Amino acid sequence: MNGYINHHKNQITALAGLLIVIGFVLGTLGNESLQNIALITATIIASVPIFIKAIQAIRMKAFSIDLLVSIAVLGALYIGEYTESSVVTFLFLFGDYLEMRTLEKTRSSLRELVDMAPQEAVVLREDGNSEKVAIEKVEVGDRIIIRPGGKIPVDGSIISGKASINEATITGESIPASKTVEDKVFSGTILDTGYVEIVAERVGDDTTFAKVIELVEEAQESKSKAEKFLDKFAGIYTPAVVVLAIVVYLFTQDLHLAITFLVIACPGALVIGAPVSNVAGIGNGARNGVLIKGGEIMDKFSKVDTLVFDKTGTLTKGKPEVTDIHTFNRLDEEFLLGLVAKAEMISEHHLGQTIVKAAQNRGIDLASMEQSDGEVIKGNGIKAQVNGHSIIAGNRKLLQSEKISLVKAVEQYAVGREKQGNTAVFIVIDGEISGMISIADQIREDAYNALAQMRENGIKKIVMLTGDNKHTAKAVATALELDEFHAELLPEQKVNYVKELKNSGHTVAMAGDGINDAPAIATADIGLAMGEGGTDISMETADVVLMADKLMQFSHAYLLSKVTIRNMKQNIFIAVGVVAILLIGVLMGSVHLASGMFIHEASVLVVILNAMRLIRFNHKNMHSSKRLESVPAKA
Repeated sequence: MNGYINHHKNQITALAGLLIVIGFVLGTLGNESLQNIALITATIIASVPIFIKAIQAIRMKAFSIDLLVSIAVLGALYIGEYTESSVVTFLFLFGDYLEMRTLEKTRSSLRELVDMAPQEAVVLREDGNSEKVAIEKVEVGDRIIIRPGGKIPVDGSIISGKASINEATITGESIPASKTVEDKVFSGTILDTGYVEIVAERVGDDTTFAKVIELVEEAQESKSKAEKFLDKFAGIYTPAVVVLAIVVYLFTQDLHLAITFLVIACPGALVIGAPVSNVAGIGNGARNGVLIKGGEIMDKFSKVDTLVFDKTGTLTKGKPEVTDIHTFNRLDEEFLLGLVAKAEMISEHHLGQTIVKAAQNRGIDLASMEQSDGEVIKGNGIKAQVNGHSIIAGNRKLLQSEKISLVKAVEQYAVGREKQGNTAVFIVIDGEISGMISIADQIREDAYNALAQMRENGIKKIVMLTGDNKHTAKAVATALELDEFHAELLPEQKVNYVKELKNSGHTVAMAGDGINDAPAIATADIGLAMGEGGTDISMETADVVLMADKLMQFSHAYLLSKVTIRNMKQNIFIAVGVVAILLIGVLMGSVHLASGMFIHEASVLVVILNAMRLIRFNHKNMHSSKRLESVPAKA
């Protein structure tokens, strides 16, 4: 019965409204008896869904708005105010209908994401034939064909072809990305032009797209501090209203006034104001490639005054290149590069992988080399045995720990490279410094503008913490006009610095690549990960994830958090203000039950419409920032 009533609530509302119109027409014609019958019938019909929810609330030992309205309607029927009772029930149901319609719009970002989920895939079988199958039947390792206009159904790697792919569902960026063999592709993205075959690596709920939807759903359900407070407040406020209504009746002996007081004091707009802002704000972030994991994160993020950044992969693009290979004892460059690259194959560090890539690009056969031993020295470099040679590759700290001294010529060459924005990797072969590999990364194009914009919006201090050398760190810090930088740090030293900032009263957001900086990210008040395509670690551990690896998304997220919290406060102010004015009007005799209910429902719609402005919020329209005139190409 309950399900049937809820399913047909809109029809019940429309029927009640029609009966009220008929009643008013009959009253105009002078037929008061039929008018009362029509209005009483309208009241009874419209009251059914309200009474059902009120009874459910009583069973849960809770005071709800539906219970207050039910009491008021019964009272109005008792004193013969049939117009009031019918109009109040109709307005309550009609307001509920409008609330649901507008709330659906605040969840539109999530619904758009869900609607974009692929349903089918074209799988290439071993016999060369292709078969269209439901997405649930795709397995890891399947070869899948994607043609122009098709949705990519799984996360995977391209094994054949090239294409231009719109990744807006993941990154928020509408500009298509060019993809070719070995590039990663993600479920839910769309192939604009070209043709590719991919091998499925993640399917079903394991795909990045599925995780994004799951995270956004969880975030929209999580509550901010304001929502939690209002929930507790409503639990006290609602029964207090009943008591106050009784007091009003005892003092005035006016049942109609007490009933009016009861209805007008309903905290509808107050209860819904904060959640709808939270849902709209998080939905806006998701649509713009920013995952903010809940209302409490949004609240805390809005209070951040200090930003801490890792350098590589955060302020810089994280795509370093070998810029120079220098030998000190007449060794062949390729011989040195090959030995070091083979040793670096045991390392997951971005600099090590850059050296491996440089060797592969030169056609050096790393597979033919033998590595008998290897050790990664966290934050410093590696030690290994390759083709019978002892290899050490790393920074000055590693050389010091191995008691290898730097001669003046080597130190001068290293400093010269570092001042040009390079990271110097010292190479020691069989106990002798044999060469140096210089690696450089580029500052992100949007870094300066993003940081400037965040300063405009309330950030007081920006700090860079890096394991890189002080010369390279200084080049980046100077170009981006940072307040502080600290170089040659180990991961635990970054954690200690973040703790010092927090202990000194700063609210800190730490941004890193989500892997090497995970401890510092976890220590900060807000942990933010640059999550290109959404790495597992960044999506699971960080509070905020930038899906497109763009710092302007960071700026958008920061300003969005401030705007969302401000919107919540506006809604609370509107709700409290309207109730206060209406209650004063009730006690002064200038606000009646039907008109008061109309204004009350209007206030609910006002706070929802106010929150809906967040759906269209775009930081680009709020502030303009200075442009970076000149930043060193390499840093």
